[in-house]
Amino acid sequence: MNIILLGPPGAGKGTQAARLQAARGMVQLSTGDMLREAVAAGTPIGLQAKVVMERGELVSDAIVSALIGERLDAASEQGAIFDGFPRTRAQAEALDLLLSERGRRLDHVIELAVDEDELVKRIVGRFSCARCGAGYHDSFRPTQVPGVCDVCGSTEFKRRRDDNEQTVRTRMVEYRAKTAPILPYYDARDLVRRVDGMASVEQVGAEIDAILDGTV
Repeated sequence: MNIILLGPPGAGKGTQAARLQAARGMVQLSTGDMLREAVAAGTPIGLQAKVVMERGELVSDAIVSALIGERLDAASEQGAIFDGFPRTRAQAEALDLLLSERGRRLDHVIELAVDEDELVKRIVGRFSCARCGAGYHDSFRPTQVPGVCDVCGSTEFKRRRDDNEQTVRTRMVEYRAKTAPILPYYDARDLVRRVDGMASVEQVGAEIDAILDGTV
């Protein structure tokens, strides 16, 4: 089974993708991660991407498609979770071609729908242990003892520099702009399903499972 997970940063795509990988053996194909790995490994495609990225330009659809094609070949017996691709109508059509060439098809496009104001609260409140990386939240998951990590006992914590309200709202604008062109393309094929991305991790996972299992 091959699916696209849509949702702005902080909607929970990474959490659900990790769950699907563990539970179903699916492979997450995140274009950002793949580009960084290819550049670090010095692969032919990675070297092409590095030149483009160092110029401050966007990596071409051709390079991204080649990366995804390689990963699909390596994961020929496993389902794929596409994260961050496609973002345009042209990329959506390219993905259809990549799958078709490998005798595969796209089964579902699942959008994690979010409330912007609530998402701001969710992201701005995040912090993690500077030593072991354990994640916390000011409101939803504080440390049991104020100022002390539950896992390793460290008293040093950190927050991502871009976890602020202005950045989150800018991401929402960018997300809407990027997804607007592709949703009608998939809606016309009755592939889009929406779940409440603001629900608990367990509830979101249950809704996604129901979609994949065909029980809704």
